[in-house]
Amino acid sequence: MNEPIIFCIDDDLQVLRAITRDLKAKYRQEYKVLSTTSIKEAFDALLELKNQGEAVAIFIADQRMPEMDGVSFLVKALEFYPDAKRVLLTAYSDTDAAIKAINEVKLDYYLMKPWDPPEERLFPVIDDLLDEWQNSYKPDFKGMKLIGYQFSPKSHNLKEYLAGNLVPYHWMDIEKNREAQQLLELNNIQLKDLPVVLFEDGSVLQTPSIQELAARIGLSPGLKNEVYDVVIIGAGPAGLAASVYGASEGLKTLLIERHSPGGQAGTSSKIENYLGFPAGLSGSELTRRALTQSTRFGTEFLSPQDVRSIHEKDGYKRLVLEGGIEINTRAVVITTGVDYRKLDTKGIEQFTGAGIYYGAAMTEAASCKDKEVYIVGGGNSAGQAAMYLSKFARNIYIVIRKEDLVSSMSSYLIDQIKGTRNIQVLGKTEIKEAMGEDRIEQVRIGRIDRDESETKVADAIYIFIGSKPYTDWIGEEIIRNDKGFIETGRDAQNYERFKKIWKLQRDPYLLETSAHGIFAAGDVRANAMNRVASAVGEGSMAISFVHKYLAEV
Repeated sequence: MNEPIIFCIDDDLQVLRAITRDLKAKYRQEYKVLSTTSIKEAFDALLELKNQGEAVAIFIADQRMPEMDGVSFLVKALEFYPDAKRVLLTAYSDTDAAIKAINEVKLDYYLMKPWDPPEERLFPVIDDLLDEWQNSYKPDFKGMKLIGYQFSPKSHNLKEYLAGNLVPYHWMDIEKNREAQQLLELNNIQLKDLPVVLFEDGSVLQTPSIQELAARIGLSPGLKNEVYDVVIIGAGPAGLAASVYGASEGLKTLLIERHSPGGQAGTSSKIENYLGFPAGLSGSELTRRALTQSTRFGTEFLSPQDVRSIHEKDGYKRLVLEGGIEINTRAVVITTGVDYRKLDTKGIEQFTGAGIYYGAAMTEAASCKDKEVYIVGGGNSAGQAAMYLSKFARNIYIVIRKEDLVSSMSSYLIDQIKGTRNIQVLGKTEIKEAMGEDRIEQVRIGRIDRDESETKVADAIYIFIGSKPYTDWIGEEIIRNDKGFIETGRDAQNYERFKKIWKLQRDPYLLETSAHGIFAAGDVRANAMNRVASAVGEGSMAISFVHKYLAEV
C-alpha cells in the first residue's frame, strides 16, 4: 500500500519550500508530501490521485493566493477527499477569515506564519490531526475499478471476463456506491458512458469492448512465431493440459481462447472429485495453476480471440482469426468445449445479464445476498452453484423437469443439498415466464404435467440446461455428428463422406478428426466423458498423437 499524502499549496515558493522541508523531515517515513504553487496543477493532481485510489490525509493551503484563496481551495478539495483534514496557513491579518472558515468549511486548524520552531508550533498540530484521520481511515482498493449498473449485461460481461482471466478488480455499483458517483462527476463522465474502467495509473476507459479492455491490460499480446508446431483452440481443462504437454515437450505452442480460460469448469465454485485435492478446489484456482504452468513452459496465450476457420495450404494449417489475422501451424488441437443451451422461455433472453445468467456467474454471487434465487438444471454444475450461492441467498430453488436429482447429479452433491436448509428441489417443474422491468423480478412457475402456475419473487436465475458444442465455425472437412460434436478416430470413418475427405494411407489416430493433423479433445469431442479429469487426460493424449503426426510430415 502506498503512503497517505500530505498535500500543500502556496503561491509563495519560499514559504512552500519551508513547510515542505519541515513536513518531510518529520513525516517522510509514513507519509508522502506533495506540494505545488499552481491551483490548476493541484486539481489535476487531485483528480489523478483520486482515480489511482491514493489517499490524502491533510490539505495545507495558504489563504492568500492570487488564483484562488485558501478557503475556496479547501472547499473545492473536499469534493475529492471529504474526509481529509484541512489546515489554513494564515498571516496575523487573516485571522478573521480563518475563524470564519472554521464554520464554513469545518476547518480543522489555522496555522500562523511563521511556525518556528516546528517542534512546538507545527508538529504537535499535525500529529493530532493525523492521529484523528487514521482512526477513521479505511484504505481504498489499489488497482482496477469497474463502475457500472449491477444489472447491466455490458457490466456483467466485463466482470466475467476479468474474473475468468484472474484479473483483480473492484466492482462499484453506480446506484449504491457514493464514491462511484463521485468519480464519474470528477471525471465528467455521463451515465450513458457506463460501464467505465479506471486503472491504477489514473487512466479511464469508457464503455470498452472486451477486446479493448484485454489490449489495455496486456492480455492480448502479439504473436511471436510465424509458424507454430501446434495451435490449441480453447483454454478449458483439455486445452490447458494440451498446452502444458505441448510446450513442455519442446513444441512451439499457441493457445487461443475466445473469452477466458477454464471453460465451464473454470466457473465452478468447487470441484470435489478431482484427483489429488481431497478438500476440493475451485475452477478458478485449477485454471490459475494450469495457466501458470503452461506459460512457464513457454506457451503463448492469445485471448480474447475467435478462430473463424481452418484451411490447408502448402502443407500447413492456416487459421483465420476474427479481424482477418492468419496463423500458420503444423497441427491443431480443437478443445473449444461446450456452451450451456439457451432457455427459450418467455422473458429469459430479455433479462440475460440483468439477473439471469448462464453458468455459475460467481462474480454476481454477492448481489444475491438475502435474495430469492432460482437454478434451472440438475447436473453437477447446477449442484455446485446451488451450494456456493446458498452462502449468500435467502432461498435457493433448483428447478428440474425430472422427479429428483438422482439420475443427473453425483451422490455427494445430492447429500450436501439435502443437508442445506435454504435449498429446495422443485421436481417436475419449469419456469414458464420471466418478468420484470429493467431486470428480473418475478417468475411464473408451475408443474410440467399441469396447466396451473403461480408467480413468485425471483431476484436471480442461473441456467444449467445441458450443453451445446462450440463448433458452428468448423468447416465441412471436419465431420460432426447430428448434435454438432466432433467425430474422431474410428467413429469418423463410419460416415460416408469420410473417404472423400481422408486421403492418407493410414487410419486416423484415436483423437484425430477427419482432417489429418487436426485433433479434438475434451467435451467438444463426440462420446467424451464430460469430466474434468477425462478432459485433462484427452488433452495430454492429443499431444502424443501430434508428435506422431509431425514425425510423418
